[in-house]
Amino acid sequence: MKFSLAGTAFAALVSFTAALPHQKDDITSLATEQAVQANYDVVIVGGGPAGLSAASALARVRRNVLLIDSADYRNQYTRHVHDVLGYDGVTPAYLRWRAREQIVQYPTVNLTNGTVSKIESIGNENVTSFSITANFSSNGNTTFTARKVVLATGLRDIIPTSPGFAENWGKGIYWCPWCDGYEHADQPYGILGPLDKSGNTPLEILTLNKDVIIFANGTDTPENRAAVQKKLPDFDIWYDVHGIKVDNRTITSLERLQDASAQYHDPTKPTSPEYDLFRLNFVEGPSVERAAFITNWPSEQRSKVGQEAGVQIWGDKLATNASNGLITNVPGIYGIGDANADNSTNVPHAMWSGKRSAVSIHVKLETENAQYQISQAEAKRLTKRELSERDVWDIVNPRDDALYVEDFDRL
Repeated sequence: MKFSLAGTAFAALVSFTAALPHQKDDITSLATEQAVQANYDVVIVGGGPAGLSAASALARVRRNVLLIDSADYRNQYTRHVHDVLGYDGVTPAYLRWRAREQIVQYPTVNLTNGTVSKIESIGNENVTSFSITANFSSNGNTTFTARKVVLATGLRDIIPTSPGFAENWGKGIYWCPWCDGYEHADQPYGILGPLDKSGNTPLEILTLNKDVIIFANGTDTPENRAAVQKKLPDFDIWYDVHGIKVDNRTITSLERLQDASAQYHDPTKPTSPEYDLFRLNFVEGPSVERAAFITNWPSEQRSKVGQEAGVQIWGDKLATNASNGLITNVPGIYGIGDANADNSTNVPHAMWSGKRSAVSIHVKLETENAQYQISQAEAKRLTKRELSERDVWDIVNPRDDALYVEDFDRL
């Protein structure tokens, strides 16, 4: 009898449930839910071309962004920026100012000056979040949270301590031929740096300069020549073809004889010749005059905050995955611009890397939100279904009824 009554009650349950009017699950309220709550979607550390590019791209999709800029830039002593479409020949300061002026028109982005001292992961591999501590001159140390972090912290060039190099850096002495080489074309030219690093540098500048001397500063050794030979077999014959000389004397100092900064530069034109002149002095022998130098000196991370957060370093650069939005080994932390290990260091590339990371971050954030919203919607629907069937069962099978069968949980 019990089983037939249970069957009758269950049939009534099914019939009663089917008779109920269909109501759409109320899950649209989940549309604004975030996978994790944080003060910012993204914090960008660094306000050079890479960081500003990332901020601009994230602003365009209304991400809540804070950019923190230490105002310490690799190219701050460079006279002009080149090879940037529409801005060829402007000063680095103007390029940054103009970018900031435009980016702040987007209300979801905040740009501020300060120094980030600590980045600590407080999330997990699947849903990342970070606690970030920064120092602002106005109110000291402040800690806040973000779901993703972009390291656009840049590099610092390690300039020799010999007199004359540091004070003249960036003005006739530079590391990028695309950035500054054209303005010194057809002038007496010097290459500075160890021979194993400088030996094939003429490949980059021979279309600009023909009178070229490599100042090896004591590094013209058999070992370093073997390193150049590996990169460019029979390089010594090639040197003879182009009249490239190697001066291995030890450098003692550099003197500026003429400063192109004092010359007029038409701001309406992208480029004009720059006539610097330097005298290079040695331990022995006569000095040599050159109009400009390209360098092959080492560089280092301008900030250690990424490494202290656990980011791996490859060759003094932030290790990033170029096929995955320039993410580092630390989930949720991205490395862009000169600081990362893709070995391309110029303004256009820095801007590209900022945009590349921003696109990846935007999609990753929304993917995390989608996964969270789906899980919450499924849980809500399951809970509503269980409660509805229990309620109907209690209606058709009340405990005080003579035909009461058993509890819903025992079905």
